[in-house]
Amino acid sequence: MDGATPPESKTTILIVDDMPANLEVVTSHLERQGYCAVVALGGDEGIERAEFVRPDLILLDVMMPGLDGFETCRRLKSNASTRDIPVIFMTALADTADKLTGFAAGAVDYVTKPLNGAEVLARIQTHLTLYALRRQLAEQNALLQKEIAVRTETQAALQRSNTELEQLAYVASHDMQEPLRMVASYLQLVAQRYQGKLDADADEFIGYAVDGAKRMQALINDLLAYSRLGTKAKPFAPTNCNAIVQNALENLRMAIEESGARITVDDLPTVKGDSMQLLQLFQNLLSNAIKFRRDEPPVVHLSVEPAGHQWRFAVHDNGIGIASEYFERIFVLFQRLHGRGQYAGTGIGLAICKKIVERHGGQMEVQSQPGRGSTFSFTLPRK
Repeated sequence: MDGATPPESKTTILIVDDMPANLEVVTSHLERQGYCAVVALGGDEGIERAEFVRPDLILLDVMMPGLDGFETCRRLKSNASTRDIPVIFMTALADTADKLTGFAAGAVDYVTKPLNGAEVLARIQTHLTLYALRRQLAEQNALLQKEIAVRTETQAALQRSNTELEQLAYVASHDMQEPLRMVASYLQLVAQRYQGKLDADADEFIGYAVDGAKRMQALINDLLAYSRLGTKAKPFAPTNCNAIVQNALENLRMAIEESGARITVDDLPTVKGDSMQLLQLFQNLLSNAIKFRRDEPPVVHLSVEPAGHQWRFAVHDNGIGIASEYFERIFVLFQRLHGRGQYAGTGIGLAICKKIVERHGGQMEVQSQPGRGSTFSFTLPRK
C-alpha cells in the first residue's frame, strides 16, 4: 500500500475481516501511517470490539461466514453506542445492487478489493474529517439548545415578573383611590368652608394640599391606565384606523378649537389590534402635538406608509421640539421635561404609547429639534 499524510492525533480504526492475512496487511499499513489498529475476525467479534473500544472508524469486510458485513453494519447502527461510527465496506462485490444494500445498512463508503493503499487512506481521512465535523456540529447544536432553553426560561420569568408587577400596580393604585378621594374631598370642603376665614398662610397651605391631592389622583389614574395595558387588554381584531382617529379627534375637539390647531390625516389602513389601546395611542400623540405648541397655532399631520410587512405611522407637528439627549427619557414613566406650570400632565403618556406599540409588535421613535417641531413614528404589523 502507498503512503499518505499521517493523522493529526492517535485515531483508532477497527478492521473486521475473516481473513487473518487481510487483517495483517491493512493493520500494518495503518499503523505505519500513525493510526491505532484494532482487529476482529468476524461480525460478532467486530460488534463486541466496537462497543468496547468505540473506534473512530470501522473498515468492514462484506463477505464473511456467519454474520456477514451487511448484517453486522445493521446491528452496529441499531446500537446507540456505535450507531454514529462511520463504516466503510471492503469488498470485491462491484454490483450496484450490493452497494445500495450496503448504503441502506448504514455504510458511508466502499473500497474494493484488492485494496489500493492510497485510496483507502484518502477515504478514511475524508470520513474521519466528516465525522469530526458532525460531532462538532452536534455539540454546538446541543450548546445552542441549552442557551435557547435558558433564554426561554429567562424570558418566561421576566414575563411573569412583568405580569405580577402590572397586577401589583393595578391593585395598589386601585386600592389607593378611595382613601385619596376622601382626603381630596375633605380638603376641598375645608377650602370652600374656611377660605378667607383664616390667615393668608392658611389659605395658601390649603391650596397646596388641594393641588397635591389632585396631582396624586392624576398620577394614580395614569398608573392605573398603564397597568391596564397588560391586565385589561382585549384580543386583537381588524381595526379601522380611520374610524379610530376620528374618535380621537372628536375627543380632542375642545383642545383643537381652543388652540386653533389644523390637523390633517392620510387615508389610514385597517390593522389587527386592540381598538381601545389604538384609540389611546393616537389620542395621546395628537394631544401632545396640540399641547406642546409654540405661540402660533399647531399644525399637525398624521401620515402612514408601507414599510415591508408593517405600516409606519407618523405624527408630525410644528411645536416646541425636543433636544436629542431627551429622546429616550421621554418614553420613561413619569418623566417630564417641563414644569407643571408650563404644561399639564403627569409624564406617563408617551410611556403608555410605547407600551401599546410594543404590545402590537411594533417599535416607536422620535425625531425632533428644539423649535423645529417633532415627528413621533411607530410601526404596526400589516394584516
